[in-house]
Amino acid sequence: MMSGLFRLLSWLPLPVLHGIGVVLGRAIYLTPGRHRARLKSNLEQSGLFATHPGLLGQVVGETGKGILELAAVWLRPQEKVVRLVKETPGWERFEAALKAGSGAVVVAPHIGCWEIINQYIAARQPFTAMYKPARREDVDRMMRQGRERGQARLVPTDLSGVKALLGALKRGEAIGVLPDQVATLGDGVWAPFFGRWAYTPTMTVRLIQSTGATPFMVYAERLPWGRGYRIHFDPLPAPLPKGRKEAAAALNREVERVARKLPAQYMWSYNRYKKPGGVEPPPETPPQ
Repeated sequence: MMSGLFRLLSWLPLPVLHGIGVVLGRAIYLTPGRHRARLKSNLEQSGLFATHPGLLGQVVGETGKGILELAAVWLRPQEKVVRLVKETPGWERFEAALKAGSGAVVVAPHIGCWEIINQYIAARQPFTAMYKPARREDVDRMMRQGRERGQARLVPTDLSGVKALLGALKRGEAIGVLPDQVATLGDGVWAPFFGRWAYTPTMTVRLIQSTGATPFMVYAERLPWGRGYRIHFDPLPAPLPKGRKEAAAALNREVERVARKLPAQYMWSYNRYKKPGGVEPPPETPPQ
């Protein structure tokens, strides 16, 4: 049923999808549950309310947009999806890094329409990313159909997937990673994120440091009134520190920078501060 609804929605113009999405976001926010409490808590933790009046309402609307735009990004023909990208600041530097032969790591936080990033890159060159199957079979099928197009390759979230990412970098290709998920046991460290300890993945750090690949902070900004997207390719301002904790903290600061730049489009509802089972608790003192 959901896949059928999404197929119908995919025919709607993006401005209409985003307009309906704003209504959907408000409806979800008003529904009792963890989503609303977590969203408000994470926004308060960020300290952005003071400098961005009306931010909560904007975040709620952008959340709904992010759900419904998936119908267009996953189900329209790839050439039509790519045409939704209107600007790509930094793309020339990204291409230059790939031509140099050392590979590029697309560090893509949950900001804006992150699902369109792999579509844009894979329409032009090989792109490998990890993939965790969705719980519902119809959603999983739709997700794979949307993500694995052009020169995109999806690999599992296990050791074989890590080896595939390494292989792609050694071939001088691009890979994609999500830096702002809660790490799994054995692949994380406690690092500061908006003034609180967050269990942060270190796989990205290891991939960059072990291959010499060029990392880029990449995020797809949602343009107003459904006009499309602006994908930013920002090289990291400095090499990552050698220590895992220091390097994870540096990546978190970059995610913070982008979230402060586009606060309404960050996924504040994610449970970023949870403690995975079997992991030692974070330090008792707050991060400096």
